[in-house]
Amino acid sequence: MTIKLGDILKQTRQAQHMTQKQLAEGICSQSMLSAIEKGQYTPNANLLIALCRRLKISLDDISLSSNFSIGRKRDFNQKLDRLCNQHQYQKLFDFLQKPSVLDAIETNGQTQAYYYYLGVSKWHLQQGLQDVAADFQLSLASAQPTHLSVLTRLGMMSLAMVRTQLGQLRSSEKLLAQAVSDIETAEYEENLNIVFYLAGLICFESEHYAKTANWVLRGIDFATGHDSHYMLANLYYLLARTAEVEVQLDIHDDAQERAKIFTELFHEKPYENF
Repeated sequence: MTIKLGDILKQTRQAQHMTQKQLAEGICSQSMLSAIEKGQYTPNANLLIALCRRLKISLDDISLSSNFSIGRKRDFNQKLDRLCNQHQYQKLFDFLQKPSVLDAIETNGQTQAYYYYLGVSKWHLQQGLQDVAADFQLSLASAQPTHLSVLTRLGMMSLAMVRTQLGQLRSSEKLLAQAVSDIETAEYEENLNIVFYLAGLICFESEHYAKTANWVLRGIDFATGHDSHYMLANLYYLLARTAEVEVQLDIHDDAQERAKIFTELFHEKPYENF
């Protein structure tokens, strides 16, 4: 897993010999900062920016999404985090092929994560869709059948995306419905924001633009309702593309500008190759 936001802020504050009171002064209450450091509260964008500025750290150093463990070796998981967060998919693919990485996998959960990341890397590298689908299927085969985890939802959505591109629309729709089941009442993790984006992207690929807009707007509400900025740049970019296709220029311009703002602010560049 990636290091948590609260841990980053706390460790940086302590390294600078700064008290919670000193960091929070003029920004938020000390009790709120304490809750952030303990992972009990997620700060909104303005609060996060203010804290980072006082600590003199870049938002590039803050990763609010979590990756999934592929083994017990900490250095392997740290490298996985770095390659994923930097979108270095060729290096991620090469890393996952190493015998030492394969040997480190011990549990079903790690197997599930391994094949998920392998499928993601292949998809971004535009390798064969059937091969990509097989990796996502292997990932889902390792999932707990009684628990719809975040990783399982992502695996379902990713497989649905691939099957949409293969023209297997009924299968894709079924997977999408399974993946989003009770999502808005599930325990929140920021990677759930990706599910809404992928749902919108699947509908966009199928040229169901009204459904695309619906999923995107639900995703924006879902993310902001949990004080999260993660995936907002991508969601607004997809909304802009949808409005462009539908010739809704006022919505397009507003969404495009919002995507630009979130990209510049949080360095989350939208994925444009669709």
